[in-house]
This record gives sequence, structure tokens and C-alpha cells, in this order.
Amino acid sequence: MEQKWVYLVILALIWGSSFILIKKSLLGFTSLQVGGLRIVFASILLFILGFKSLKTLSKTDWKWIVVAGLCSSFFPPFFFAIAQTQINSGITSILNSVAPLFTTMVGLALFGFAIKGRQVLGVFVGLLGTVVLIAAGMEYNPNQNYWYSFFIIFSALGYAFNINIIKKHLAHLSPLAVTTASFGVAFFPAFILLLYSGVFYQFLDTIAMQQSIWYLLILSLVGTALANILFNKLIKLSSPVFAASVTYLIPLVAVLWGFLDGEHMSLLQLLGGLIILFGVWLVNRKKKLL
Repeated sequence: MEQKWVYLVILALIWGSSFILIKKSLLGFTSLQVGGLRIVFASILLFILGFKSLKTLSKTDWKWIVVAGLCSSFFPPFFFAIAQTQINSGITSILNSVAPLFTTMVGLALFGFAIKGRQVLGVFVGLLGTVVLIAAGMEYNPNQNYWYSFFIIFSALGYAFNINIIKKHLAHLSPLAVTTASFGVAFFPAFILLLYSGVFYQFLDTIAMQQSIWYLLILSLVGTALANILFNKLIKLSSPVFAASVTYLIPLVAVLWGFLDGEHMSLLQLLGGLIILFGVWLVNRKKKLL
């Protein structure tokens, strides 16, 4: 019981810092390059650490790994980078808080998990908060394109599928094996996109890339490779919704980093974020409110 909370806090600190690292990485690289390099660097470290663990996967396991890997290890790194070209890092982290709500919805609809009345209420409250946050952002920051919020929402949906798949079909595997295999699925398409982006030819002649590479390395090795191993361990130790609840704490860390970096948000945006977190709390609450 105590162990899962330790994992939760560590992940919140790591992933809460990932948004500012993406922002700093984008100062030197394009969103395509940030997403691709994040996957490739993380994959290399994971191959070194966990290549032998791939022997434990069966053909059936690989079927689910392909789906989970695309949902969590391939698309989100690109989507987050694309979104943060238009939206502040703090707002992005708050939008990511819909992940537990989607985890509940996907678990109910596709994986046969039970859901209670208050959890349904929590889902709707959380989605209301998302609408408030996006609408307030469009008004408070008209120079930012909040349609890019959907990249975060699609990423959260991908995480929801990943969490439910791991809990339902891959719980018998080690967290290292699941993480390594998932990034193995993402590695080759990401590498092809990197070749297309021209990053390997531009790096030596671009000072901004050379300065941003350190942020990207930390993001890849700690915020992606290590964090995903810890997260898959957390899924194994707890319930899918509890694991997704790391998004409770992520915005606190991310918004603080954003504030230190000069980002601001309106009271209505903060209200939207609080509504989202209240919805997530309702989904996770064990005792009835009445």
C-alpha cells in the first residue's frame, strides 16, 4: 500500500517536470524532432536494460503490446510536442488530467470493469472542467491556438487504452518487459520520421539544437524511459484508475515550473483545472458522498 504511493509521488515529480523540458526542447527542435528523438533515446536505453526480458513475451502478448505501444509510446510524445507549440506547458499538464476519466470510460466500455454512479458523475464533471479550461484559454490567451488541446485529449485517451490493456492482458509480465516492448514497437516508425525531419544533418550546424539536446536527453531517459518502467510497475501494484491518478499531482509540479518560466493563467482557467481534478477525485473516491 505504501509502495504504490511512493511510485505515485516520484512519477508526479518526473512527469510534472516533463512539460517544461518539452518546452525547452522546442527552442531548438521541431515538434516532430522532439517526439522522435524522445522515443529513440528512450528506446536505446530500454533496449540496453531490458532486451533480455523480451524473451518472456508470447505471440498473444505481442498482439496487445503493439496496440499499447502505439497508444502510449508512439503517438503521445509527438502529440504533446505539437500541442506545446501553441499552448503553455502548465495548461497542457492540466488537460492531461482527463486521463483517469478516460481510463474509467474505456475500462467500462471495452474491458468489462464495473463503474458506480459517482464515477459516471465524475466523468461528466471532469469533461465539463475540460470545456471550461479550453474556453477560458481561448479568451485569456487569444494568441494561442486551443484547438491543439485535442492533441492532449487524444494522448490521454491513448494512455487510458494502454493502462487497461496492461492491467487486463499484460499484468503477468514484468514492467521492464512491457516498457521495452512498447518502445520497441514505437522505435522504427519514430526513426523513419526522424530521417524525414533531417535532424541528423542539421544538428552539427545548429547552435539551438546543441543547447536544447540536454533538455531532450533528460526528458527521454528520465521522463520517458525510467518513468514508464515505474508507471508500469505502479499499474501492476494498484488499480488502473489509481495509476492514472498520477495526473492529480502532475499539474501542481508543471504549473509551478511554468510560473517560474513566466507563464500565467486566468482565474477561470484555474477554475477549469480544479473542476477537472474534482471530477477525477469523484471517480477515485471509494466512499459514497451521501
